[in-house]
Amino acid sequence: MDMSGGEKILEAHASRIDKLFAKAQASASAFGGISRERFKDALLRSVASRFRDVRPTQQDVAAYLDSLYIEDLALATACREASEPAWEHFISRFRPDLYSAARAICRHDEAAARELADSLYGELFGAGRSGQQGSGERKSLFDYFHGRSKLSTWLRAILSQRHVDAVRASRRMESLDDEQTEHDVPAHGARHPDSSGRTESDPDRARYLSLLQVALTAALAALAPRDRLRLAYYYVQDLTLAQIGRLLGEHEATASRHLERTRRELRKQVDAALRDEKRLSDAQIRLCYEYAMEEWPFDLTRALSERD
Repeated sequence: MDMSGGEKILEAHASRIDKLFAKAQASASAFGGISRERFKDALLRSVASRFRDVRPTQQDVAAYLDSLYIEDLALATACREASEPAWEHFISRFRPDLYSAARAICRHDEAAARELADSLYGELFGAGRSGQQGSGERKSLFDYFHGRSKLSTWLRAILSQRHVDAVRASRRMESLDDEQTEHDVPAHGARHPDSSGRTESDPDRARYLSLLQVALTAALAALAPRDRLRLAYYYVQDLTLAQIGRLLGEHEATASRHLERTRRELRKQVDAALRDEKRLSDAQIRLCYEYAMEEWPFDLTRALSERD
C-alpha cells in the first residue's frame, strides 16, 4: 500500500485520529507538544508500513490504530524532528534502561555496554538532519519506529542487533589464516565439542542469544493484539485457560487452541528469521534454544506485559 492509499484510508478514520491525537497531545505536553500534521504523518507511515502488501478493511485499520502505542509514537516523532525538549525527555526516561539492556547484552562488560548504548544516540538523532551534508540529509532511526511495540522494546531489539553487527564486523576483520577448518588440529588448550557440537565454553554463546532475542522480539511485536494479549494473560498474569476464555469471550478449548497456534507460529517465525535472515544452520538454531533454556538474559515477560 502506497502513502497516497494510506492517506485515503486515514480520511475514513478522522474521528478516531482526533481521539488519538488528543491522547498524543496529553502525553506530549511533557516535552512541548506535537503538531497535528507531524502526528498524522507518523500514523500514515505506520499504516503504510503495516499494510504494505495487502488491502486492509476499515475494521483492520481501526483495530491497528487502536493497538498502537500512541504516547511512544508521539515522543519518537518529536525526537525525529530534533525537538530539544523531546530529546531531553527521551534521554531522562530511557537512558537508564538502555544502559541496563546494553550491560545484559554485553554480559556485564561495562565499557562495551556504555559504548554500545552511546553509539545508538547518534543513529537515533540522525546527525545532519538540521543541515545538509553532501546532497542529502541523514535519516534518524526513529524513521523506522511505527508504534507497533513499546519504544523500550524496540530500542532493546536495536541494541541487540547492533551488538550482533559489531561481532560480525570484528570477525570479518580477522585474518583467514587464523581460522580453523574442520581438518585443522585444535590449538593447545582448546576445548573439545560435546555431542551437540557445542564447546564447553562457546565463544558464540552471546551472539546466539542476541540473535534469538532479536528474532523473538520481532515475532512478538508482529502478533495480532488479541494473540499477544492471550499470551500475556497466560504467561505473565498466570491465568487459567478458563479465566482467559471469560476475559476474551471465548470457550476454554478455543483459548487453548489459539494459544497453541500462536506458539507454533512464533516458533515458525523465529526459526525462519534465524535461518533465512541470520543464516544459521539447524544445529546453530538448536544451540540458540539450548542456551536460552540454560540462561534467559532477556525479559520477554516484560515484553508481553507492556501491551496490557
